[in-house]
Order: sequence, then C-alpha cells, then structure tokens
Amino acid sequence: MKNELIAKVLKEARKQNALSVRDVVCKLEDRSVNVAEKTIYGWENGQSEPSVDTLLILCEIYNIKDIQGTFGHKTEPSLQITDFEKKLILNLREHPEMLDAVKKLLDID
Repeated sequence: MKNELIAKVLKEARKQNALSVRDVVCKLEDRSVNVAEKTIYGWENGQSEPSVDTLLILCEIYNIKDIQGTFGHKTEPSLQITDFEKKLILNLREHPEMLDAVKKLLDID
C-alpha cells in the first residue's frame, strides 16, 4: 500500500532544502545509491516509492528527524509507571471484586 504522504513530503523537503533534483541524485550517488533524475520525479509524483533504505538516506539528506511522524505514523508515547502503580494494578487484578469501589472512589466511569 502506498503512503500518499511520501511523494508530498519528499518534494516539499527537497525544495525546503533548496536542492534541485540533480543535487539529490548527486547526494544519493555519494552514498552509493544510483538513481536517475526521472526516478526522483517519480517518487515526488507518487508514481513509485523509494526503498526503505533509500527513504532513510533521503531523510538524512533532507534533515528529517521525526521520520515516522513526518510520514503520518504517529505513535502514542509509552506510559511509564512506578513500582507502586504496578503493584496497585496487579493487586486490583487479583481482587476484581474491588473494581467498583475503586471506580467510585476515583470517580471513574
């Protein structure tokens, strides 16, 4: 499945970095990735997509730090819990009969 954002992001990022398509071809060649200018145009027009390895190199060239977020893959931040909170959860699981009382106490529906 094609990610429609890839074409848009690649084209915008290239322009924001004031790079021509030829510049990108040269920068890719410096990293042992040989592509024609028409390939770059194809990526930017959504006709094709770069390989994952090439996409990562393009992100380096274009200074894209948040790769997943930039291409629409938002992730939820991981929830860090204390040892005490973990103990509470485990105890509540061992005593499901207390769930209603805890909900009421904490005003949770």
